Order: sequence, then C-alpha cells, then structure tokens
Amino acid sequence: MHSYDLSNARWRKSSYSNGDGGNCIEVADGVPGTVPVRDSKLADSPMVLVGAAAWGMFIRHHRRH
Repeated sequence: MHSYDLSNARWRKSSYSNGDGGNCIEVADGVPGTVPVRDSKLADSPMVLVGAAAWGMFIRHHRRH
C-alpha cells in the first residue's frame, strides 16, 4: 500500500458543483496512477484513492449520461 503526502495538494472542484451545498467532489492531480477524491464541502474529511484507470472509466461513463 502506498502512502501519499497530500498536505500541499492542489484540489479542483467538479465542474458540476453548484456552489450551493450540492453533492460535489474535488480531485487532486499529480499522484502517479492514483486520483485522490474528497467531498468538496468537507475538506478535512477522509479521501478515497481511486486508480487512474478506474477513474478514467468513471469519467467517460458520466460524460455519456
């Protein structure tokens, strides 16, 4: 299992975020092979580390729907 220091990560909010307390996520770039994901409303909440290939499939699926 890898350990990543994300204390200086640059998080970016989903383009679907409505800024009104909706269900939103943020992702951080720059972690090889992994996409850190967290709740944009709770920056100190636990994050989920998703494999880059799985994240790509997730994004492609949701762009089609």
